[in-house]
Amino acid sequence: MKEPKEIVQVGALELRFLLDGDDTDQRLVVFEFSVPPGAKVPAPHYHQDVDEMVYGLAGSMTTTVAGQSRTLEPGDSCFIPRGVVHHHANVGSETATLLTVLTPALIGPAYFRELGALLQAGSPPDPARVQEIMAKYGLVVA
Repeated sequence: MKEPKEIVQVGALELRFLLDGDDTDQRLVVFEFSVPPGAKVPAPHYHQDVDEMVYGLAGSMTTTVAGQSRTLEPGDSCFIPRGVVHHHANVGSETATLLTVLTPALIGPAYFRELGALLQAGSPPDPARVQEIMAKYGLVVA
């Protein structure tokens, strides 16, 4: 298996970037999103200008889109249109991994690096600063 282009930690979450906007003329970003059991994940949110597709690779992840929850197992997929509130949670007993595709490439490694740095600063993150970073990349907390 080819090594990822970049690995970004956001708290306990790991994102392994396979393609970013530089590779795709800013058309899409592709990464593996791994979530340990019970790990904190982003609050329900939506993307103003980005569509998202997720595909189950390992474990099971509960994905809620527009208030409807479903469990994604390996081989399952889900499309999340821009503007639709969604979130993911691992309520299982093993690490869950999703292959994630975002298009266009407006949300990429830079967003996750900024958020990860804020979360690893030692003290609880300032919610206003988290929302500021999210807004910079077109994400809105629901």
